[in-house]
Amino acid sequence: MIRTERQAFVFLAPFLIAYGLFLFYPMLKGFWISLHDWHLLRVAMNPDAVEFVGFRNYERILWGRDMEWSAVQKPWWQGGLVALAALLAYRGAKHAHDRTLYWFLAAVALVAAFVIGWAPGEDGRWYNRQFWPRVGNTLFLVAWIVPLVTAVALVLAVLLNRQTLAAAVFRTIFFVSTVLSVTVVTLIWKLALSPNQGLVSGIFERFGLEPIAWLTTEGFADAGIIMATVWWGTGISMMLFLAALQDISDEIYDAARLDDIGPVRTFFYITLPNLRHAIVLVMVLAVIAHFQIFGQVRLMTDGGPVETTESLVVLIYDTGFQENKLGRATAMSTVLLMFITLFSILQVLIVRGQRD
Repeated sequence: MIRTERQAFVFLAPFLIAYGLFLFYPMLKGFWISLHDWHLLRVAMNPDAVEFVGFRNYERILWGRDMEWSAVQKPWWQGGLVALAALLAYRGAKHAHDRTLYWFLAAVALVAAFVIGWAPGEDGRWYNRQFWPRVGNTLFLVAWIVPLVTAVALVLAVLLNRQTLAAAVFRTIFFVSTVLSVTVVTLIWKLALSPNQGLVSGIFERFGLEPIAWLTTEGFADAGIIMATVWWGTGISMMLFLAALQDISDEIYDAARLDDIGPVRTFFYITLPNLRHAIVLVMVLAVIAHFQIFGQVRLMTDGGPVETTESLVVLIYDTGFQENKLGRATAMSTVLLMFITLFSILQVLIVRGQRD
């Protein structure tokens, strides 16, 4: 038994070493940097030009001066989150096998309701006026992109889950966008959304509509980024759904046809329930990927108009490599990691609840 464990450790050692060197150590190093006043250029010229400041960088990005809490700071959001927490806690009490999941979600909703109740007082201000608006921009993009990618990929997978030459050709066409670099994707969509000679403007003119300057008009710039990202990210999600669809037994569909069940009911009562694990996987991977959205924003709008599309990762990049405040940038990165970790924990709880 001991010999078997040693052999297993020998085989695992290369992975563990690579994991520690390229993931775990950089993560710890980043957290250590976030506890310092670390100016990129000064430290490059003098490695001793580092000052330990503890959690001051986190205070400077998350907090403000003369902060006040109010239960009616954002009454609709706070009231909705408290009501959601109560509903989730009630369902947790009623469903013993999913209790951990429901109570975890209820706790998250209560914490969110408490957090958004804080704001600077009459004479106060945020220490960093950019951070929370950029978090809001990122959440807005994620809230649109993730459901759209999931829905479009699911529909395409169901339509193309056939053993025909045409289906194989279309699967290849829809997957090709995934292998393109973000630079190529943004160039394609900047040309397509050009108000002068773009494909979308041509369609608008064909129907007698006025062309829109998509990437320089507030509101439409977000739509342009969302369209480009959905087009780029749908291919890999479609392939994951196709793999899950091929695991569903044909006997179930044969039985449905014998019972004269139509395609719509078959989809909602057979296909969709059997894809729940794949849907969770696709959505969580999409959330993790699109919380880190950077290239589309930088290359398509550069955060404009009026910084309404600037994402959190763009702010991290600018803070670290343009303002040279590496300590503060890594603090922002750590907060972003906490957001992503929260969704990863949520995935584990959902899968565990479904398995039980």
